[in-house]
Amino acid sequence: MTKPTCRHCQTLLTQPILDLGYAPPSNAYLRAEDLSAPEKHFPLRLRICPQCRLVQTEDFTRADELFDGDYAYFSSTSAGWMRHAADYVAMITKRLNLGPQSHVIEIASNDGYLLRNFLPLNIPCLGIELTASTAAAALALSVPTLQNFFGANLGAELAGQGKSADLLIGNNVYAHVPDINDVTRGMANVLKSEGVITLEFPHLMQLVQWNQFDTVYHEHFSYFSLAAVARIFAAHGLRLFDVQELPTHGGSLRIYGCHQGASHGDTGAVAAMIAQEAANGLDTVTRYDSLQRRAEEAKNGLLRFLLDAKDKGASVAGYGAAAKGNTLLNFAGVRPDLLTFVCDAAASKQGKYLPGSHIPILPPEALRANRPDYVLILPWNIAREVQTQLADLADLGTQFVTAIPEMRIL
Repeated sequence: MTKPTCRHCQTLLTQPILDLGYAPPSNAYLRAEDLSAPEKHFPLRLRICPQCRLVQTEDFTRADELFDGDYAYFSSTSAGWMRHAADYVAMITKRLNLGPQSHVIEIASNDGYLLRNFLPLNIPCLGIELTASTAAAALALSVPTLQNFFGANLGAELAGQGKSADLLIGNNVYAHVPDINDVTRGMANVLKSEGVITLEFPHLMQLVQWNQFDTVYHEHFSYFSLAAVARIFAAHGLRLFDVQELPTHGGSLRIYGCHQGASHGDTGAVAAMIAQEAANGLDTVTRYDSLQRRAEEAKNGLLRFLLDAKDKGASVAGYGAAAKGNTLLNFAGVRPDLLTFVCDAAASKQGKYLPGSHIPILPPEALRANRPDYVLILPWNIAREVQTQLADLADLGTQFVTAIPEMRIL
């Protein structure tokens, strides 16, 4: 077996920090006819690079096995995420003085959830989306969309066509790319000399601090500290000049980048955040020593809760057929005998089954029809939004619970 090396600096990865066993790709939802067929499972492990400190999964899968034409994640399903996108567009348009003369590109533009906000402003935009189902949804909204995988070649090709970017956006995609250097070169290639890159991604510091091990899945190839991203950017002639903390996905960063020689002034926020990461020990391997133990404690807490509920005759259903939920359920070995069904608002998931656990996915109306004693909210980062949507169930006595960072009745 080939020894794993860092996907950025190619240093040998000798330090494992988390092992979640074997799991199928977290978004590989199953149809009824798939349940009797073999299902692919891959090791799900994290390592940290001793040189550049990039935290990353071991490579066992190919991108085309993870993001196929049936990929079922549609960003517009979450009302909260739609508001987040609209607020971002209003902010960045003003900050960068974008207008009809500008050009905006979004990498992994999904179903047009964000770029649709530029259309009424008459700001030219282009989405780049690999997955056929979501690209088709964006085109149906008249969002210009190119179905392709973004990298160095495509970035250079677009620049050669006069389609360089004044603003290049990547929300929750940077962690999803297997070749981080190729994508970063692509960003440098397509960015105008004074253009700006904004990327959003879950912050590694939050994962470590709050036991967010369920955000580890095969589609996430990398887990970023700001210091690691600054090193990657610098290796490709880019620099960070600002960063903001966001509450999304349990704690994310929005970074602002540009070419090394661009005129954008440094706000000081980048240096402050890197210093905060250092104070939290993110650049030391020992900081990650407790990840395994804490993940197992959360897993055991969930199992105790589900087994106790079953013993007492209490019914438990899930909400949110999210990737993080699939990581948790497969790590814990939860099956339909402990969690009867999971509801999700995305029509693309309804009628299917969760990968690995084979728990059926039903529309949210099933919760009202069955009125469970407990609802386990798997995407804990939107727990408040879910509670608001299902407030009528709470009035009838249903209680809501989350399992991360530990079992908690809300």
